[in-house]
Amino acid sequence: MKRLESVAAECGLPFGSRTMTFNSRRAQEVGKWAESLGRGEEFHMAVFKAYFAEGRNIAKIPVLVELAASVGLKGVEEILARGTFKQAVDEDWSYSRRCEITAVPTFLANGRRAVGAQPYNILEKLVTGAPTL
Repeated sequence: MKRLESVAAECGLPFGSRTMTFNSRRAQEVGKWAESLGRGEEFHMAVFKAYFAEGRNIAKIPVLVELAASVGLKGVEEILARGTFKQAVDEDWSYSRRCEITAVPTFLANGRRAVGAQPYNILEKLVTGAPTL
C-alpha cells in the first residue's frame, strides 16, 4: 500500500486508506457503457476516486448510479439489468486470462510485461524495448 500511495502522490491522484476490497464487475460493465458514449475517462476517474480515495463500494448499484450521474450519465440500472455490456467485459477477462494477467495493473508491450504500479522510466523501457525491466 505504501508503494501505491507513493505512486499516486507522484501522479497527483487521490488515494486514501481502504480496509475492504470490493468486486468491480458491475463498475467494469458501466465503464464499457460510459466508453461507448464518450464518457469513459470521466467515469473511470470517478470510480478510481470513489474506490481508492474514498473507500466506497463500487459493487453497489446506487454508488454506480451516483458516479455515472456525476459525469452526466443516466440509465445504469437498465444497462446492468439487460447485461448490455456483460459480453464485452467477459471478452476483456478472457483476453486477460490468455495473456496470463493475474494482477492489476499489468502493462504489456512488445511481448514483455511489467506488473504492478511502475515508475515512468520502467514503462518507457517496456514500450521502447530497452533492456532491464
